[in-house]
Amino acid sequence: QVQLVESGGGLVQPGGSLRLSCASAGSNFSIYTMYWYRQAPGKQREWVAGITGTGSTNYEDSVKGRFTISRDNAKQTIYLQMNSLKPEDTALYYCNLPAQLGVAGRWGQGTQVTVSS
Repeated sequence: QVQLVESGGGLVQPGGSLRLSCASAGSNFSIYTMYWYRQAPGKQREWVAGITGTGSTNYEDSVKGRFTISRDNAKQTIYLQMNSLKPEDTALYYCNLPAQLGVAGRWGQGTQVTVSS
Protein backbone atom coordinates (compact mmCIF):
# COMPACT_ATOMS: atom_id res chain seq x y z
CA GLN A 1 0.00 0.00 0.00
CA VAL A 2 1.13 3.51 -0.78
CA GLN A 3 1.27 5.94 2.11
CA LEU A 4 1.69 9.69 1.69
CA VAL A 5 3.05 12.10 4.30
CA GLU A 6 3.08 15.86 3.68
CA SER A 7 5.29 18.39 5.41
CA GLY A 8 6.53 21.93 5.00
CA GLY A 9 3.46 23.99 5.76
CA GLY A 10 3.49 26.98 8.04
CA LEU A 11 2.74 30.66 8.48
CA VAL A 12 4.23 33.03 5.91
CA GLN A 13 3.73 36.68 5.06
CA PRO A 14 2.20 37.71 1.74
CA GLY A 15 4.82 37.57 -0.97
CA GLY A 16 6.74 34.88 0.85
CA SER A 17 7.61 31.33 -0.15
CA LEU A 18 7.17 27.81 1.16
CA ARG A 19 8.10 24.39 -0.16
CA LEU A 20 5.80 21.51 0.59
CA SER A 21 6.98 17.92 0.47
CA CYS A 22 5.06 14.68 0.08
CA ALA A 23 6.95 11.52 0.89
CA SER A 24 5.63 8.24 -0.42
CA ALA A 25 6.17 4.81 1.06
CA GLY A 26 5.47 2.14 -1.50
CA SER A 27 6.72 0.65 -4.72
CA ASN A 28 6.68 1.96 -8.29
CA PHE A 29 6.50 5.59 -7.18
CA SER A 30 8.38 6.83 -10.23
CA ILE A 31 5.65 5.83 -12.68
CA TYR A 32 2.72 7.41 -10.88
CA THR A 33 1.01 10.66 -11.68
CA MET A 34 0.74 12.69 -8.49
CA TYR A 35 -1.35 15.73 -7.55
CA TRP A 36 -1.50 18.52 -5.02
CA TYR A 37 -4.90 19.72 -3.84
CA ARG A 38 -5.94 22.33 -1.31
CA GLN A 39 -8.99 23.10 0.77
CA ALA A 40 -9.67 26.49 2.25
CA PRO A 41 -12.07 26.92 5.18
CA GLY A 42 -15.66 26.69 4.01
CA LYS A 43 -14.67 25.77 0.47
CA GLN A 44 -14.47 22.59 -1.55
CA ARG A 45 -11.17 20.84 -2.09
CA GLU A 46 -9.59 22.02 -5.34
CA TRP A 47 -6.88 20.65 -7.57
CA VAL A 48 -3.72 22.74 -7.62
CA ALA A 49 -1.05 20.98 -9.67
CA GLY A 50 -0.11 17.65 -11.18
CA ILE A 51 3.00 15.84 -12.36
CA THR A 52 3.22 12.67 -14.43
CA GLY A 53 5.75 9.88 -14.12
CA THR A 54 7.65 11.40 -17.04
CA GLY A 55 7.74 14.82 -15.39
CA SER A 56 5.05 16.65 -17.34
CA THR A 57 3.34 19.25 -15.19
CA ASN A 58 0.18 21.29 -15.19
CA TYR A 59 -1.34 23.88 -12.89
CA GLU A 60 -4.55 25.49 -11.84
CA ASP A 61 -4.76 28.93 -13.42
CA SER A 62 -4.48 30.95 -10.19
CA VAL A 63 -1.11 29.40 -9.28
CA LYS A 64 0.53 29.37 -12.72
CA GLY A 65 3.82 31.22 -12.63
CA ARG A 66 3.95 31.13 -8.82
CA PHE A 67 3.89 27.43 -7.91
CA THR A 68 6.15 24.67 -9.21
CA ILE A 69 5.53 20.96 -8.77
CA SER A 70 8.48 18.59 -9.01
CA ARG A 71 9.50 15.11 -8.03
CA ASP A 72 12.57 13.24 -6.83
CA ASN A 73 11.98 9.61 -7.65
CA ALA A 74 15.07 8.44 -5.76
CA LYS A 75 13.56 9.95 -2.60
CA GLN A 76 10.02 8.96 -3.57
CA THR A 77 8.97 12.52 -2.88
CA ILE A 78 7.07 15.22 -4.69
CA TYR A 79 7.35 18.91 -3.93
CA LEU A 80 5.32 22.05 -4.33
CA GLN A 81 7.42 25.19 -4.39
CA MET A 82 5.11 28.11 -3.68
CA ASN A 83 6.34 31.65 -4.36
CA SER A 84 4.64 35.04 -4.22
CA LEU A 85 2.11 33.65 -1.79
CA LYS A 86 -1.18 35.45 -1.32
CA PRO A 87 -3.70 35.35 1.53
CA GLU A 88 -6.07 33.46 -0.76
CA ASP A 89 -3.53 30.62 -0.93
CA THR A 90 -4.30 29.89 2.72
CA ALA A 91 -5.56 26.32 2.89
CA LEU A 92 -4.88 22.79 3.98
CA TYR A 93 -2.71 21.30 1.22
CA TYR A 94 -3.03 17.62 0.37
CA CYS A 95 -0.89 15.28 -1.64
CA ASN A 96 -2.87 12.81 -3.77
CA LEU A 97 -2.12 9.64 -5.61
CA PRO A 98 -5.06 9.17 -7.96
CA ALA A 99 -6.22 5.64 -8.67
CA GLN A 100 -4.17 4.33 -11.58
CA LEU A 101 -2.35 1.28 -12.93
CA GLY A 102 -4.21 -1.02 -10.55
CA VAL A 103 -3.36 1.07 -7.48
CA ALA A 104 -6.06 2.51 -5.26
CA GLY A 105 -6.07 6.25 -4.77
CA ARG A 106 -4.51 7.71 -1.62
CA TRP A 107 -4.54 11.01 0.24
CA GLY A 108 -2.04 12.38 2.67
CA GLN A 109 -3.10 13.89 5.98
CA GLY A 110 -2.59 17.47 4.76
CA THR A 111 -0.30 20.30 5.77
CA GLN A 112 -1.57 23.75 6.71
CA VAL A 113 -0.41 26.82 4.80
CA THR A 114 -1.39 30.20 6.23
CA VAL A 115 -0.52 33.41 4.40
CA SER A 116 -1.03 36.40 6.64
CA SER A 117 0.71 39.56 7.77
